[in-house]
Amino acid sequence: MENRFSDILNAMRGKRILILGDMIADVYLTGKISRISREAPVLVLEHQDERVVPGGASNVVHNVATLGGVAVAVGVVGEDKAAKGLREMLSGKGVEVSGLVADVSRPTTAKTRVIAGGRATVSQQIVRIDKEDRSPLSEKIFTRLRDFALAAVSRADGAVLSDYGGSVLSDALAAEVISMCQKRGVPTIVDSRYSIRRFVGVDYVKQNDAELSDAMGEELADEASLRAAGERLRTELSAKGVLVTRGEKGMTLCLEDGCAVDVPVLDKSEVFDVSGAGDTCVAAFILAIAAGSSPEDAARLANVASGIAVRKMGTATVSMEELQTAAEKQLQ
Repeated sequence: MENRFSDILNAMRGKRILILGDMIADVYLTGKISRISREAPVLVLEHQDERVVPGGASNVVHNVATLGGVAVAVGVVGEDKAAKGLREMLSGKGVEVSGLVADVSRPTTAKTRVIAGGRATVSQQIVRIDKEDRSPLSEKIFTRLRDFALAAVSRADGAVLSDYGGSVLSDALAAEVISMCQKRGVPTIVDSRYSIRRFVGVDYVKQNDAELSDAMGEELADEASLRAAGERLRTELSAKGVLVTRGEKGMTLCLEDGCAVDVPVLDKSEVFDVSGAGDTCVAAFILAIAAGSSPEDAARLANVASGIAVRKMGTATVSMEELQTAAEKQLQ
């Protein structure tokens, strides 16, 4: 591995990253296929396991922590079992969780995946059940959230806005946080599932190719159209760069000098699950930028980190040790 990547990885350790967004509990219920129900043509599963892992913005939080950063989580949760599980898991990784504002009037957003398998069958997801309240936050909860976010910016080395379509990242809060980050020189990246075009002034943007296509309202039929769409989005948001993840085709980074850098997949091992790989990408990218990396090298490290994540089942994290080992092999 070239010295510059070793230097970036070492400098990533201890960087303080604010993650503001929609905190989600990913619940995995696993069962062994027993029989077909007599009540309806559905599988009957014998319960084997249940686990809760951080999802959505909290998966970015988790990845920042496992990659050696100091993660500061700011978002809204309920007062329920899922919130307790998230707090315990994240605080156990050294995450600062005081910014997880409890709202008794709403549940913690949770996505429950039911996984079925057996001795002669491959385990697979058969249904997902979502629990979420997308109504606007009360003035009291919004004020507490805003106060935590702005206080965190004052001590941050980087900031992530992670928008999964929930209630946290209102236009007003996003604009205020981006403005304060600009004033303090704190690099920012936004990952928005449904409404990326409202985050004007952010430094970097992460989208997958399907999200970019939807955002710009056009089919991205070839390399030229994808690059053009990325550049239009970058210009519209006055961003320094747009990072487009493209599955087996790797990534494309559109920069403010008009250049587009392609980052190919370097390890084409079997892909098990793409859940959460985008969160891993965002975490690695912002940590590298906070460590003084160029956006091109940050994208290369994020690409390697994402490649590790997709070879793990479920919403997964990547450790600094895993990233160092993979980078040594792939980034020559």
